[in-house]
Amino acid sequence: MRIMKFGGTSVGKPERMHQVLDLITRDEKRKIVVLSALSGTTNALVQIGEALAEGDKDKAKNLIDTLHAHYKAFVEELLSSTAAKSKANKIVKEHFEFLEILLKISFNEAINRDILAQGELLSTKLFYTLLQEKDIPAVFLPALDFMSIDENNEPELAKIREKLQQILGRYPQDQLFVTQGYICKNHKNEVDNLKRGGSDYTASLIGAASQAEVIEIWTDIDGMHNNDPRVVNKTRPVAKLSFDEAAELAYFGAKILHPASIWPAQQGNVPVKLLNTMDPDAPGTTITSQETGKGVKALAAKDGITAIKIKSSRMLLAYGFLRQVFEIFERYKTPIDMITTSEVAISLTIDDTSHLKQLQEALKDFGTVEIDANQTIISVVGNQVANEKGSLAGIMNCLTNFPIRMVSYGGSRHNVSILVDAQYKQQALQQLNEGLFNWEAE
Repeated sequence: MRIMKFGGTSVGKPERMHQVLDLITRDEKRKIVVLSALSGTTNALVQIGEALAEGDKDKAKNLIDTLHAHYKAFVEELLSSTAAKSKANKIVKEHFEFLEILLKISFNEAINRDILAQGELLSTKLFYTLLQEKDIPAVFLPALDFMSIDENNEPELAKIREKLQQILGRYPQDQLFVTQGYICKNHKNEVDNLKRGGSDYTASLIGAASQAEVIEIWTDIDGMHNNDPRVVNKTRPVAKLSFDEAAELAYFGAKILHPASIWPAQQGNVPVKLLNTMDPDAPGTTITSQETGKGVKALAAKDGITAIKIKSSRMLLAYGFLRQVFEIFERYKTPIDMITTSEVAISLTIDDTSHLKQLQEALKDFGTVEIDANQTIISVVGNQVANEKGSLAGIMNCLTNFPIRMVSYGGSRHNVSILVDAQYKQQALQQLNEGLFNWEAE
């Protein structure tokens, strides 16, 4: 079994959806195709939900009508036969009638999750209609029948595996299945989701649950690059990464891969390939349990970071001090990215500031609290990068002409993380690119 996941840009235009069809029919291997919503759709659905939450039904209606027109035009270009177009237009009409019904009822968070699910439901149904028009045998596999999360919003892998294998067992002769990324059911049996970018997560969960031979993540870039190509002038794909290296890069800002998506594949020891829909023969990046080479392989940057410094000469060395500080972040369900300590202070970073005021108030009991917003974590990732002699010196030598707020070294042998003010992000990535990869950027 192969898992092939295609993102929003890969299905965002009719011609792209036809390219996906060509890719999945290049061989006769058994496969599950996981689709995201058409590019731009989720953002539009978010805006519809926000308008409804604000009580602005006129705005919501205009947004619904605009998106509806986009889908009707999409159908006209996607399909050729009158029968297929009629079927697809009926599908589109049903989903937009659902959205319009929401204009007449009270809005709540459960309804908002239903709104956000419409993108993946539409993309998969339209793609399945295209397969039917081309007489390509396939099974429509609703993700809501097997994909679930618990009360802590964590995927229930054992339950997903059991349900998925039961469903697949009904179709022993079928080779092609089409399902949705992102959407799932929660512990209340309501429609929910795996958060933005969750289609990668879906693919990885399905790969682990079905014991797939490979999970392919198809995007519009040829693999994970050694630096951010949107920021740095000269980058290249990384051919091979270990699960640990890829997880560090994804968590610390590599946009090509959802941060949580490595764990299920790693648990099931299923290789992950990052491939380019626009250049399907490019080798891309292969992620496995095998660790290859030593030294720096890639850089990633995570924006929107806030640094918090707690200074207390009286309490820092006291027994239980760190535990009490961490309990405050646990109370407000706020993860910590980096942490450093000294004799009189502790500094840490967060990327979720929804409870920043409460955190700041609670931390005042321990000493003076300083907040630095608009920070960026630059992560230098590679096998044994934190253990190699001189590696830290080499990294720091690239960053001598602007201030560094924090350094995290030794927590992982695969990662050295540096916190800088966001204004230095591009400069830091460019200089590290030139200094660590032995070339000069164009």
